Amino acid sequence: MKKSPENTPPARPATGGEAGQARLGDGAFLEGAAIALPSHVAGSGTLDRLIDTARAYARASTAQNTNRAYGADWAHFARWCRLKGIDPLPPSPEMIGLYLTDLAAPSGAAPALCVATIDRRLSGLAWNYAQSGFSLDRRNRHIATVLAGIKRRHARPPVQKEAILPEDILAMVASLPFDLRGLRDRAILLLGYAGGLRRSEIVGLDVHKDDTPESGGWIEIFDQGALLTLNAKTGWREVEIGRGSKAQTCPVHAVAQWMHFAKIDFGPVFVATSRDGERASQTRLNDRHVARLVKKTVLKAGIRAELPEKERLALFSGHSLRAGLASSAEIDEGHIQKHLGHASAEMTRRYQRRRDRFRVNLTKAAGL
Repeated sequence: MKKSPENTPPARPATGGEAGQARLGDGAFLEGAAIALPSHVAGSGTLDRLIDTARAYARASTAQNTNRAYGADWAHFARWCRLKGIDPLPPSPEMIGLYLTDLAAPSGAAPALCVATIDRRLSGLAWNYAQSGFSLDRRNRHIATVLAGIKRRHARPPVQKEAILPEDILAMVASLPFDLRGLRDRAILLLGYAGGLRRSEIVGLDVHKDDTPESGGWIEIFDQGALLTLNAKTGWREVEIGRGSKAQTCPVHAVAQWMHFAKIDFGPVFVATSRDGERASQTRLNDRHVARLVKKTVLKAGIRAELPEKERLALFSGHSLRAGLASSAEIDEGHIQKHLGHASAEMTRRYQRRRDRFRVNLTKAAGL
């Protein structure tokens, strides 16, 4: 990160001590809080409005789930520092190396974290430090060598969630009632499955383009299907969802039914309902609703009923919808890759839980 010129110091320098402690009370640095006028520039109504807009753009630079995770990462690190009697500002590579060590091999009753979570914690710290004008060098030997050792000692293959198969999704939607809430949840499951969508992509949909400032995209319904235009993790992309073979399991029909009976013609497509499930509100659903819905309907449908309930709940998540489409659609891999918005075929293969792994046999092709 470039340092500010000496003759134009930031108006609110984020050094240690009082400045750091003021922000630690919130658990995380506010996205864009470091954006301010230089001290030698007089404020004005126009400049203040520009600062507010710039901070709003800064908040939108990372996904809401990422912001939430990075906030939790900083809160945990700040608490750890307080218990050790040190100030988390400015960043100390030596202390961060010890913090990573404590995450991998805790001395107390806390469980050890997996390598992926430790790596994410470090990314969260680097991001939070950047928001306050500090630069955290992950290549510093006190950090890099400790992290390399943790990965070498503790790294394991990633634990993947179960894919929801065609017979599973049919049983899940059949377990839902036919009130307004049931219509909504049926549309969420079918659309998420057929579109191979992420949780945030489902709940981020609006009826039209630019209906709301926080929109993640919009939906257009045609005779042959629905076209989703998504502001996704990797940029803008379009997802085509054709109509199903019958109305009971057609995602496009399910969405149209929900929107018709909920009288949704503007704003978020998927909103909360009243407590009795009979009236739609104007409040957009949180993406965690999708994960809870998947787990609830998995239990109601009796999927993997041979396992204890706790294990069944751990097997499935909102991502199971996306993995289910990738594993079940018997079409060319390139079409699945495009549908899911993956940059590489290798990423798509990670989602395919039951693909034919030995369809291409290089051993025989080499003459053995």
